[in-house]
Amino acid sequence: MPRSRAEAMYARDLTCQSLGITLDEVETGRARVSMTVAETMVNGHGIGHGGFVFLLADAAFAYACNSHGPVAVAQHASVTFLRAAEVGEVLVAEAVERARAGRGGLYDVTVTGSGGGVVAEFRGHSVTLAGNPFPARS
Repeated sequence: MPRSRAEAMYARDLTCQSLGITLDEVETGRARVSMTVAETMVNGHGIGHGGFVFLLADAAFAYACNSHGPVAVAQHASVTFLRAAEVGEVLVAEAVERARAGRGGLYDVTVTGSGGGVVAEFRGHSVTLAGNPFPARS
């Protein structure tokens, strides 16, 4: 069931699709996504732009916190960058649920690079919304 929910979300996620982010694995409270750093994703220093690293981690967080069923969105998120991402490097973001209580959830996401070294650590706080506030686009 979490996989089918994630696939339905991914079908509407044009940002992830356009950036080549793939949905690799989804279980209840967990998700793994990946992306190759393209030349169009670098900053003025010639290294992977932190915004794209954050986006990748946020995507993993989104799929993990929505694996339970009700629509969940980010209430707060933060990232710590530990090393630069390089052009051509495959980044993998793995989200793990740490806690859920009431309408809130807490998730940690580790972004690793091609060699397995940690690129960034991300923490996201989710909130579950009532009903379905985002009807499907036609």
